[in-house]
Amino acid sequence: MKKPIIECKQLSFQYDSQQEPTLQAIDVTIYEGETVLILGPSGSGKSTFGHLINGLIPNAYVGTITGEMTVGDLQVGKADIFSLSTYVGTVLQDTDGQFLGLTVAEDIAFALENEAVPTEQMHQQVQYWAEKVGLQNQLTYRPQDLSGGQKQRVSMAGVMIGKTPILLFDEPLANLDPAAGKQAMEYIHELKQELNATVIIIEHRLEDVLHCPLDRMLVFDQGRLVSDHTPAELLASDTLTKLGIREPLYISALKYAGVDLSRLSNLADIQALDFTQAQAQLKDWYQQYQATSPKITSTPLLRLAHIQAGYQQTPILKDMTTVIQKGEMTAIVGQNGAGKSTLIKLICGFLQPTAGTLLYKEEDFTKASIKERADKIGYVMQNPNQMISQTMIFDEVALGLRLRQVAEDEIKTRVYEALKICGLYPYRNWPIQALSYGQKKRVTIASMLVLQPEILILDEPTAGQDYAHYTKMMSFLESLNRQGITILMVTHDMHLMLEYTNRALVIVDGKLIADIQPADLLTNEALIEQASLKATSLYYLAKRIGLATPASFVQAFIDFERKAREQADAK
Repeated sequence: MKKPIIECKQLSFQYDSQQEPTLQAIDVTIYEGETVLILGPSGSGKSTFGHLINGLIPNAYVGTITGEMTVGDLQVGKADIFSLSTYVGTVLQDTDGQFLGLTVAEDIAFALENEAVPTEQMHQQVQYWAEKVGLQNQLTYRPQDLSGGQKQRVSMAGVMIGKTPILLFDEPLANLDPAAGKQAMEYIHELKQELNATVIIIEHRLEDVLHCPLDRMLVFDQGRLVSDHTPAELLASDTLTKLGIREPLYISALKYAGVDLSRLSNLADIQALDFTQAQAQLKDWYQQYQATSPKITSTPLLRLAHIQAGYQQTPILKDMTTVIQKGEMTAIVGQNGAGKSTLIKLICGFLQPTAGTLLYKEEDFTKASIKERADKIGYVMQNPNQMISQTMIFDEVALGLRLRQVAEDEIKTRVYEALKICGLYPYRNWPIQALSYGQKKRVTIASMLVLQPEILILDEPTAGQDYAHYTKMMSFLESLNRQGITILMVTHDMHLMLEYTNRALVIVDGKLIADIQPADLLTNEALIEQASLKATSLYYLAKRIGLATPASFVQAFIDFERKAREQADAK
């Protein structure tokens, strides 16, 4: 019989700064060796639950705990954070905030240094765990100089080396490209097996997490635990859709086709799923909703020709040539370090090309200042902390309008509208530091939306967002796009690319290797491998039921969902 390692009995928690409890009457037991996924909309209490597990509550975040919670033999609320850290190793969402060493080796070794482990033994352990996560050749590098996926693995190794019985991962996939996210899940699974640890994952990207086996999925909503089921049981229910949580695309397709999910075996594993009973229904549905060709615009807005650029004599962009048409909604994709962010910096004027031409409306744009470009291009960075300069939320969103000397009455109207769209209106008078990482992201997007630029560039616009805010944000961006605003999105979210864009620019090693429709990209195995992307589950679904043209099936699904969104927006 499995032994409990985390037990909660009528657990509630209320922050001192809040008037209502964030967690209410939680009863749950997590057992040794389990892998548990924690899901829920933003503000549901899942991060607070994680902070209770690792001791950040109440040791760092002050509030009132009622009921009981034990981690191992320690009682949360009475145990100090050091004692809890011997049970729980945590990998944070923002890995940059977790680094302590000047090199990868120093950072991995930090826990051993605290325990005064002999130097020779420490070197052996660092080398062992670095090899486990594929970083043996980067031990002398600064952690800050690594790609997002590599940073994640440094944090993993630094936690694994402590051999804690519980491993807690807070949004481990949020900033990773699809291939790196898949690899991260594989590392988590392999390391869990080696340490025989209990793994707890807090994550929005459900389909990516399902790449590796889970024992249970806990769903939080409004501070309560509303579901505690196996993955197959939860996917067969309507709990996720009722709560506005994005279910895997193949599950949506099966539901659209009228398939009874409760009759399918291995529902959480698309590779093992038995489609015998569903095949005919899926094919019938597909034949009713044939794919349509996307509309193609032909008014050049931004033209790049043979662009080269880099940093400190190191070339990054190599012979980049493409045209962005007015009114497009385009995704820029590729693995971490491919050159996507460098391309955006060049367009915005933060980086000058070493060769080639950049035209805006067929006029030379290379000599335009950053300020001149900012009047035409709004840029939302990936890390919100690098953009925020004001103390209060309203002031941050209003800053660009005030610099342009817009009347205060109009500023108030436009700021409130943007905050409502971004789900931040209730917090309009809050200090920014009281917000979560995902909420800060929405503040920076709102600060650009109020300016109504001709081109809006967003670097990972939905990273760390729950599906409800993701959908609301993307619907708003779609409405801007319908008004003629051109939108470019650097994204690792293949769902976003499929559902909301008609064009994908694929960058590998600083070169544009494909300019392609999203459905065609994510059903092209050669391009997927070359660009370190990840095939959509719809592709595997189409192949499993024997369709000759998986791309058409994927496009039909996209068209079906777009029509459903348009009908919902029209109501």
